[in-house]
Formats: sequence, structure tokens, C-alpha cells
Amino acid sequence: MQKLLRLAFLITAILLSLNAHAILTMELTRGVASAVPITVMPFTNPGNIPQDVSGIVSNDLQNSGRFKVSSNDGFTDYAVTGKVDALGGDRYQVSFSLREKVGGKESDNVIMSKSYTIPGRDLRAAAHHISDLVFKQITGIPGVFSTRIVYVVVQRAFNVPGTKARYMLEVADQDGYNPRPLLTSPEPIMSPSWAPDGRRIAYVSFENKKASIYEQNVITGKRTLISSYKGINGAPAWSPDGRRLALVLSKSGTPNIYILDIGSKRLIEITRDFYINTEPAWSPDGKSLVFTSNRSGGPQIYQISTTGGTASRLTFDGNYNARASFAPDGQHLAMIHRVDGYYRIGLLDLDSGTTKVLTSSATDSSSPSVAPNGDMLLYDTVSGGRNMLGMVSVDGRIQLLLPARNGEAQDPAWSPFL
Repeated sequence: MQKLLRLAFLITAILLSLNAHAILTMELTRGVASAVPITVMPFTNPGNIPQDVSGIVSNDLQNSGRFKVSSNDGFTDYAVTGKVDALGGDRYQVSFSLREKVGGKESDNVIMSKSYTIPGRDLRAAAHHISDLVFKQITGIPGVFSTRIVYVVVQRAFNVPGTKARYMLEVADQDGYNPRPLLTSPEPIMSPSWAPDGRRIAYVSFENKKASIYEQNVITGKRTLISSYKGINGAPAWSPDGRRLALVLSKSGTPNIYILDIGSKRLIEITRDFYINTEPAWSPDGKSLVFTSNRSGGPQIYQISTTGGTASRLTFDGNYNARASFAPDGQHLAMIHRVDGYYRIGLLDLDSGTTKVLTSSATDSSSPSVAPNGDMLLYDTVSGGRNMLGMVSVDGRIQLLLPARNGEAQDPAWSPFL
């Protein structure tokens, strides 16, 4: 029996090592009924091209939920055509045009036409860039196909006694491709947060059997220990200028909100009370923070100036509202909102005080993160008994799932525009 257990453990370890990259696969579960019909024709190319550029553009637009994509030159409103030319030396010229169509035929109105010369490794990035341009031209909203996401993957060796979970902090393209682990640990990793320059991520790691906050450069991999006080070191959040971190510390007793100046290491205590204060997030203008507190009995969202002072309560709908973050317009807050015992993703309108519930599945949702264009929210949820990532539009009409092929994904954060 012991030999069988050891063999099972060995097989599990091998499988985990072979699947270090837990690729996410985007699945559109709900789109808008008024999706714009668009043709994306296969890009012409002279031979074997490393990436299917037109296929990536098609997937981007289709998975946005706002387009009904066809590869046939039928009765659609718009058409994307293009070609990829190999220039030699792993250099390629990618050209595309966006045309408006009338009555199923291409008009002479070329809305957009561009050409790029790039190395082979950038073909996928070029495809996402084309998707961004097409999306903005037609919808008026900047596309986010060239952005990235960070999340935590949890891999568990089930049915093997004595084995522990493995945690990976992973960065991937917005559509789940090109995953790259930044940190692998047998101890939990949580609360990743992007710096506004898109080059650094702060997160909490328990790798030394205690909570500590690290900053890591996404490009170089360099790590810096930011905070390792006694007790809680949690929920790091970057200021809009990238020079400060809001964080939660319990070094004086109960959890309170602090602001740390990265350059000078100066630490300022923002809340000074005996309540539980956690999950800070910056306003777009950098002048205030929202945070979760139990000072009214149950978890609710409060706002306070970055210079301290009196906190004002923002949420009054329901007995549980937590983990808020601002939309780019500064007028809406994404948050966890409990409805009939279930945790949903809600969007609070700060002017009216009303909350719109965006998710409605039978499973709980948490950790909302707003896309840099303010059009979509990224969150984690449970589907089919597994933790995975989801996306939902701010009007609730578009929903997607991004299940990891190996392991479970949680605690996501959307990058800024890159």
C-alpha cells in the first residue's frame, strides 16, 4: 500500500511539473442580442506563419460579446481583411483594413487601414492590437485585448495523502494565452495588484509561514520585500501615480489602513480605531481611499481622505458589501454584494446610491477587478465545482468564463493599458 501511495505521489508530482502553465480558455456564456455583425476574412499569407492573426482577431471580437463574427463575406455591417507577408529573418509585415459594408457589399469607405513590421514573437500582440483598433472604431470604447491579467492558480493533488497544494502567481494575456508564472510556492499567495505602469505587481505571500507583501517586476522578475511587520500584512493597492501603496497592517493591534511611500519608506496610518478595516482601493484622482469595515456591524464600504480624518459610509443596500474598487470614471464602485445569501458582483452608482447586481449564477462570486476601459469586470467564481475566473460587462449583458486547464484560478486583477 505504501508503495502505491508513493507511486501515486510521484505521478502527481510529474503531472504538476508538466502542467506548470495553467492556460485559461475563454468561453463566452452570454453576449448582447444586438451584437454587431462583422466579417473577419482569413488573412492571406505566403506559407507557414507562426500565428493565425485573423483567427485571433475573430476570437477577440467574438468573445467580447459585442460582435457576431463570420468568416464569410455575407450580409454584415463591417469587414476586416488583411495579409501577413514573411520578410525573412523572422520579420513579418502585417497589414489590415476595416471597411464599412452596405447591402452585403464592401463600399469604397475604408474606415481604417494600417500596416506593421514586427518580429514573429509579436504576431499575437499585433493581432490583439488590431482587435483593439477595430473595437474602438465601431463601439467608441477603447479595447482591452492587449492588456494582461494576473491571478493565483491553486493546484491540488487530490486522493494522495500527505500532499499539499501548490500556489502559483501567474500573468497571462487578457484572453488567457501566454501564461507565465512569477512565483511558485507551497504556501498561499493572494491579493495581487498591478502598478499603474503595468511593470510591477504587489502581492501577499505566506512563503515564510507569515504574511508579507512583496513587489515584483513583471519584466525582470526582480522581487522586493515591501512589508513584513508582526501580524497582518495584507491587501496592497497601488496609488494612481505608482509611488505609494495602501495596505492593511495589524502591528498596533487591530487591522488598520496605512499608506506606504515606496521611495522614502514613510508609513502613514490612515484609520486609527479598533474596528476591522481592510481591502483599501484608491480613487482615480488619488485623493481618497475606499475600504471595507465592520464599524456599522457588518461589512460595508467606507471612503476616507488619503490624509486621514473621518470615514463616510457609501453602501446602504444589503447587509454585506466588501472589496470595492473604483471604475475609471470615479463614479462607480465594483464590489462583492450579498443577495439572498449569495455573493454577487455588484456595481454601485455613487451619484444615486443604487447598486446593480451583475452576476446571477447559483455560485458565489468574489474579487472584482475593473478593466482599464471601465467596460468589463474580472472576478473569480465557482463553476462545476471548480474555482475559475469570470468576466462580466458593466451592464451585466455579457458574461464569460476562463477556466484553467490544470488547477483552479482565483484572486484576479486586470492590468492597466499597456
